[in-house]
Amino acid sequence: MVFQAEDRARTKKQRTEVAIQLALEGRWDDAASLNRSIIDLFPTDVDAYNRLGKAMTELGRYAEARDAYQKALEVDPLNVIAGKNLSRLATLGKEATPRPATQKLSPHMFIEETGKTSVTTLLRPNMEIAARMTAGDQVDLVRDNGALVIKSIQGEFIGEVELRLAQRLIKLMDSGNQYVAAISGLADNDVRVFIRETFQHASQAGKLSFPPAVTEAFRPYLKERLIRKDTVGEAYYSSDEG
Repeated sequence: MVFQAEDRARTKKQRTEVAIQLALEGRWDDAASLNRSIIDLFPTDVDAYNRLGKAMTELGRYAEARDAYQKALEVDPLNVIAGKNLSRLATLGKEATPRPATQKLSPHMFIEETGKTSVTTLLRPNMEIAARMTAGDQVDLVRDNGALVIKSIQGEFIGEVELRLAQRLIKLMDSGNQYVAAISGLADNDVRVFIRETFQHASQAGKLSFPPAVTEAFRPYLKERLIRKDTVGEAYYSSDEG
């Protein structure tokens, strides 16, 4: 009996690790299938239901995502992740077009680096579009008549970067710096975006994209931690609200 229990625990651990890796690679169909197999063996595994809900959301199969999160709540009525994701899914329809895996920013890009990364809460958030997105989804930084706006990969307006930070980034971009951005978190009426400097032009050597004086202004908005090496896997399955 002890051997069987240890074998089941080992099986669960191995399959869970593979399921997380599949999701990190954007292989949502495979991740969904594997999480279902975990649930078949461990029908009270709340994390597996939440991972399945995440996969279904990424595939645009919102009805199945709701069902998975609801099952998680049946097992654990106080589960925060399932509850928050159900609330967010309530604003969406039953189905949507699956989003390509290439929209997910690589997890290692989220590692905090002083002066090169920052998180900001967007102005004029378009919650109708944002509600279809999840933490880690890559977005575009687009200059628009002196403003810096955030758009989805499909070109849909998501929100606008706060003026002071926008002006600084536009100046640096005009000088040759390059940046990537991704959804960091979602709340009821807030969209938070993670921005990373990926290339610094020689003319900007020694200049921080996000100096402490600038970054400090945005700290009141940081309700979630930046994703670090020890939480990358978890970040893809936790609620988008930190």
